[in-house]
Amino acid sequence: MDRFDHNTKQNDSCHNEHGSSHIGHGMSHGSAAQYLSRFWIVTFLLVPLIFTNEAVTGFLNISTLPLAKWVGFGIATVIFGFSLVFFQHAWHEIKARAYGMMTLVSLAVGTGYLFSVASTFISVLEVEFYLEISTLVWVLLFGHYLEVRSSSAAGNALQEVAKLLPKQAHRLVGGKEEDVDITDLQERDVVLVKPGEKIPADGVIQSGSANVDESLISGESKPVEKKKGDEVVAGAICLDGSLTITLNRVGEHSTIGQIQKLIAEAQGTKPNSQRIADKASAILTFVAGTTALLTVLIWPVFLGESFVFAITLAITVLVIACPHALGLAIPTVTTITTSLAVKNGVFIKNLAKIEVIKKADYVVFDKTGTLTHGEFGVTDVMTLSTMPEAEVLKMAASLEQHSSHIIGQSIVAYARKQNLQLADPKQFKNVAGKGITGDVNGMQYAIGNRALIEEYSTLSSKAENVLNTLSVQGKTAIMLANQKQVYGIIALADTIKEESYQAIKDIHALGVKVAMLTGDNKQVAQDVAQELGIDTYFAEVLPEDKYRHIQGLQEDDSVVIMVGDGVNDAPALTQADAGVAIGAGTDVAVEAGDIVLTRNNPQDIVRLLKLSRAVYSKMIQNLVWALGYNVVAIPAAAGAFAAWGFFLRPEIGALMMSLSTVIVVVNAMTLRWIKL
Repeated sequence: MDRFDHNTKQNDSCHNEHGSSHIGHGMSHGSAAQYLSRFWIVTFLLVPLIFTNEAVTGFLNISTLPLAKWVGFGIATVIFGFSLVFFQHAWHEIKARAYGMMTLVSLAVGTGYLFSVASTFISVLEVEFYLEISTLVWVLLFGHYLEVRSSSAAGNALQEVAKLLPKQAHRLVGGKEEDVDITDLQERDVVLVKPGEKIPADGVIQSGSANVDESLISGESKPVEKKKGDEVVAGAICLDGSLTITLNRVGEHSTIGQIQKLIAEAQGTKPNSQRIADKASAILTFVAGTTALLTVLIWPVFLGESFVFAITLAITVLVIACPHALGLAIPTVTTITTSLAVKNGVFIKNLAKIEVIKKADYVVFDKTGTLTHGEFGVTDVMTLSTMPEAEVLKMAASLEQHSSHIIGQSIVAYARKQNLQLADPKQFKNVAGKGITGDVNGMQYAIGNRALIEEYSTLSSKAENVLNTLSVQGKTAIMLANQKQVYGIIALADTIKEESYQAIKDIHALGVKVAMLTGDNKQVAQDVAQELGIDTYFAEVLPEDKYRHIQGLQEDDSVVIMVGDGVNDAPALTQADAGVAIGAGTDVAVEAGDIVLTRNNPQDIVRLLKLSRAVYSKMIQNLVWALGYNVVAIPAAAGAFAAWGFFLRPEIGALMMSLSTVIVVVNAMTLRWIKL
């Protein structure tokens, strides 16, 4: 299936309320290459046809061809044969009772050709439109070529995602390497990925290490270092080194498969502006048909012009009113949007939510794991003695080196980040649930919680005050002491992500308020909210109650976007006007949420807001152009400006109609250049 055939299915689904659309049929019956070849054949045939037209030969002061009438009839009939593709499309519209562009095209071409044939055999009619109708077919073929080519150039997200996978993989069987198609891969297969190659399916590295480029999956441009035990995703590129990988998710269950499923679901949806365009197209067809009929009646009966003159104007009305531009106004934008979003690690499950996000009054973030890291980090190192803070941290980290507890690992990681040289502890002893004792540089120390220190040493009033303050702030306090005194206290808490500061700032710059939901106590929530500049926060909220606070904001007529991890935030994501599951990583098949972001970066919400505004703007621009063009063009074609000597011929009308289509497509394609 080529890209045009695939677009056919998607576009047909986008127009199912009004029957099959012209876009879908156009693509199902001919690719861009087919339309172009037909165009060149008609171009060749138009050359001799020009010399059968007396008006043209008279203007050029040359002789018309012998038997010009019959030569014109023969050539025009061949050219008319190339227009039958339009009649096929029209038949689909008629069967679906969705009279649209192809109905108008067929009516215009058919009427003009049949009237000309009648003139050839009935001399009293005298006028043939062979050149005009053939020129119309010529312009329409080229217009369809541009339409199909432009639509395909808009990008097919499914095809783009499919390109992320290699065609073959190096499977290891009994230590021997064999090349197989990726469709033959199964779970638990072991594959070898060499430098520069793409990873064929999701899996876990068994041996080897390399820098891996996951940008086409996550939108993250920086390569990620991968080693034994790390997970890798299908489509990522192994930049250097070789990796031996045991596969755990293949085919439709892999990351690529999940992404394709999300995109397919998205392409089955449509924004509200598309529904407006669908209704406008149906109305436009009726208006054009009625106008053409009135033109045929009014000009001969009331204005004294010939029937031939009226037919010419009526044909021009039918041609110029073809809703090419209106039909493509929204689908071209949404196609590019899907492709652009995927490249930025954003998966839009419901395209109608684009318009909702654009109107957002509030972005509500879940705190833990979204605005914060969701893991312990050292926030304060305080000395309660003559020992410097750096020495307190060094002694504590030295003792914690052999600890497997998350608090101990956090202290060690922080100390190493400060480039401290740690000592080897001796007489290391783990006190379950309390802390550690040991010897560092010949001195006995204990590091742990209040329970351990109260057993091992003595708490001073100064230490008590610090512990109480940290407790109010919702921080975990770890003390370093010997048997005589407490040397210092290390405080740990869930730390705020660096990206969160800029994200909140940028969201405010876009005129949107920010709220935060958290299960933490009010003091912790207040501290985070104040530090980030958040407008509203809700503390001590149970996961199952988060949706109530979303509901509360909505009761004030606010449009609310909820941002969470897609797991315990599911009810809130569903309640929100638009739910965004952030940080899905390789698990992109998140059921809750209308939008899925692969990275756990709150700045992606800013990108989403900017994308929604740019997309909405393009939709409105295209709708205004497509509708505004017809408001002016249809009366002009019907002769409404005749008092000023202005008339449109059928071939000029066809050219204007095709040009309007190209303008809409080009305008949509400028979305590719926006910076998110």
